[in-house]
Amino acid sequence: MNPELDLTVERVIRAPRAAVWRAWTDPDRFAQWWVPAPAVCRVERLDVRPGGALVTRLSEDGVQFGPHLDAAFLVVDELERLVFTNAIDSTWRPVNPAPIAMTAEIALADHSDGTDYRIVVRHADPAARALHERLGFADGWGTVTQQLAGVVESEVAR
Repeated sequence: MNPELDLTVERVIRAPRAAVWRAWTDPDRFAQWWVPAPAVCRVERLDVRPGGALVTRLSEDGVQFGPHLDAAFLVVDELERLVFTNAIDSTWRPVNPAPIAMTAEIALADHSDGTDYRIVVRHADPAARALHERLGFADGWGTVTQQLAGVVESEVAR
């Protein structure tokens, strides 16, 4: 990690890695936590494989959905790591996504209390990193990580 270019979120999720992985790879589960509530997510495409698509739509009112993320998976190491970028879209076309281009790496590891969950979001330059931080990276990614934990921890508790 390069602190001048990257932002991170780390958390222990009290659920096994397989449950966290399912929340990332099952469209119904993914839609439950991917955007900060009370906004609603619709998963258009979730093709979790290298080169696969990650396309979501967002709604503030649960009725009208607009574009949210159009990205491609670069790396998929089952139960261990996912890497995606919005610098190319789901059709592998180079894009300049607003407000920021990024590559996100999600790493899962065993922890005595469940899963060690770590996100590293990489940016092209310090200005892009600073913009992402100002736009609320910690709140946004922190909130969806908390929501992810809530979804998988409640499933495990049942």
